[in-house]
Amino acid sequence: MNITNKAVLITGANRGIGQALVSEALRRGAKKVYAGTRGPLQHFDQHVIPLTLDVTNTSQIRQAVDQVDALDVLINNAGIALYDDLTDFEVIEKHLAVNLLGLLRVTHAFLPLLKRSRGSIVNNVSLAGLASLPVIPSYSISKAAAFNVTQSLRALLASHGVAVHAAILGPVDTDMSRGLDIPKASPERAAQGIFDGLQRGEDDIFPDPASLSIADAWRASVAKALERQFAAFIQPSAA
Repeated sequence: MNITNKAVLITGANRGIGQALVSEALRRGAKKVYAGTRGPLQHFDQHVIPLTLDVTNTSQIRQAVDQVDALDVLINNAGIALYDDLTDFEVIEKHLAVNLLGLLRVTHAFLPLLKRSRGSIVNNVSLAGLASLPVIPSYSISKAAAFNVTQSLRALLASHGVAVHAAILGPVDTDMSRGLDIPKASPERAAQGIFDGLQRGEDDIFPDPASLSIADAWRASVAKALERQFAAFIQPSAA
């Protein structure tokens, strides 16, 4: 997927990785960049179309769909990460509401447009979804679920010509990771890596140095082999 002259929708586009994805999409010549945010957004570039889009709000999702006439790429980037110890179920539910169910709601809402364009979906997940980061276990749980959903959607939508990618992010220098004293990639580096992986057609995109360090091992892993085997249970439907 080369996004030149394509329409791209990015959720959580007001800061961090989402903001960097908007800038990178413009740099690569996207025709329209729909920037989904919970609050108002102003952007100097006429190719950017702000959408009020809280991924937990079904009414806002429906209204956003009405404002998009065509779509080639959906990037589910919106997410939350709260420090916890798994004792507060409200915190767990908040993570699942945004990082899992919000992703699914937005995907289903825009799926008719993506089927029409035979487009692509990118779900921003995390290394913490492959192995729990115990200082943010609720986040880790939600990202593990989002990664599993990504694998399922990849198999379910293949016959419709819709490609589904997981961007497996390592530590990125955003508000979410302020409390972690570890090396971090810049949001710009992560955004470039995501679009590079999308253009190469990679199922699983490793867009930053930390995630890239496990890329070869993951692609050759038993877990990846099982994903391919399990995907064979899906019977192709008429596209």
